[in-house]
Amino acid sequence: MHSFYGSDAATKDLPTTEQLQQGCPSGENPNDLSVYWAPTLYYVNENNYTEILPATFKTYYENIDKAEIPFPPNFYAIAGNASAKSQADIDESITAITWWCDAGPEDRNTRPRAAFPRVTCSAHMQAILRFPDCVDLDHLTNHTYAAAHGGACPSGMKRMPSLRFSIRYDTQIGDGYCFHGDFINGWFDDAAKTMLQAKGQSFMKIDGAHGNGKQYSACKAQDRDPNNGTSDYIESLAMMGMS
Repeated sequence: MHSFYGSDAATKDLPTTEQLQQGCPSGENPNDLSVYWAPTLYYVNENNYTEILPATFKTYYENIDKAEIPFPPNFYAIAGNASAKSQADIDESITAITWWCDAGPEDRNTRPRAAFPRVTCSAHMQAILRFPDCVDLDHLTNHTYAAAHGGACPSGMKRMPSLRFSIRYDTQIGDGYCFHGDFINGWFDDAAKTMLQAKGQSFMKIDGAHGNGKQYSACKAQDRDPNNGTSDYIESLAMMGMS
């Protein structure tokens, strides 16, 4: 199960940037019709599964000073390893996947950093995840991390802004190695180019032709494909033949 954020034009089929831009965004920036998603967390009590809603889901676009191009249309990427079962399955130095307690206690130096905290968080439990920032413009599925190549993109690739997920949950303990995230670019071209003007700034609100960066949209996001998929965990297992 995954929780989705962004354009409601997402369905079971991989959408194009143009198709996403026909949807309604659930986020605050009307210029960003991208789709972001991450695994849904549940509180499990025997056979009962209760969804844990994120307290906040935020996306940050960083390392603008090093970016050569905005995100190209139809770019999409997955970060993290959905099959990971231990720290050895994750290159944390590249994806930066890390869990910790916002307000303590701090235990990252005594456990694998990609695992859930081994202590009870006094506030939110937060996850950080970084996405690939190098892409081959002739083959958009060929992408990688500059950090995996000495801090620079390989020959034939261009560097994009670095997308980072920051998700805070009102929960405590568990096991989070398989945390991962997905991103499909839906930024309107003018706003994507405006993003590159943030060079040298620690923060910049990305405005565009569709409104200012915190304007929200007048529309209300809805499920555009209700006949495919489910929000019920047990039902999803049955649909996948895993129950």
